[in-house]
Amino acid sequence: WLKPPSPGVATSLLPSATMKLNIANPTTGCQKVYEIEDDKKLLPFFDKRMGAEVTGDTLGDEFKGYIFKIGGGNDKQGFPMKQGILCNHRVRLLFKKGMSCFRERRKGCRKRKSVRGCVVGPDLATLSLVLIKKGDEELPGLTDDSRPRRLGPKRASHIRKLFNLEKQDDVRKFVVRRQIGEKKKTKAPKIQRLVTPAMLQRKRYYRSQTRNRMILGKKLKEEYEKRVHEYKHEQKEARAAEVAKKKKHTK
Repeated sequence: WLKPPSPGVATSLLPSATMKLNIANPTTGCQKVYEIEDDKKLLPFFDKRMGAEVTGDTLGDEFKGYIFKIGGGNDKQGFPMKQGILCNHRVRLLFKKGMSCFRERRKGCRKRKSVRGCVVGPDLATLSLVLIKKGDEELPGLTDDSRPRRLGPKRASHIRKLFNLEKQDDVRKFVVRRQIGEKKKTKAPKIQRLVTPAMLQRKRYYRSQTRNRMILGKKLKEEYEKRVHEYKHEQKEARAAEVAKKKKHTK
């Protein structure tokens, strides 16, 4: 139980009971933060893991019918939640390259860090949610507005997936262009992994180069083995002639 604050202690330094819900709407690109002060509204989220889907009926009448997915969060000290750690407290793990919640500073280095488990609890300060299903009412600033992505996809397969294109369609005609400044000049990204005739010709050229090197190496090896065989035969004949000469002198 918490003791009442003494007269000399500022109440602003005490941990607050509010939890911030950072809700993101992928369809509109909007994001909004809600502060929840009543713990009873957050009870359906407690003891749920990251990736679980929870209804938002307890958050208020405006959230009725909404379904959210838990994306992560931070505790009151700022430590992030990590997927796969099945606890609701902090643990210290040894991180290496490729693991979440860690960025490699030097090549090959590992580091032991503190992270929060993936189970939601009352000690969280911020909980990240992703909107999965929309309810009956509109949420101002989250579902009634639309903020399109500033940049479109860059990879050829992602562009095909976005516009539902076939293999024979030209991807270059569907690149998302953006306007620069007040002028009518537009800018488009360079398409990555685009299969072009020049790329296929380059691939054929590299393969032919490899094939020619293999043929040349095989030919040089045969010539070398032939020359080694001739050299051994010459040495054998020279040795035999030398032995015959010595025998002749001894007689």
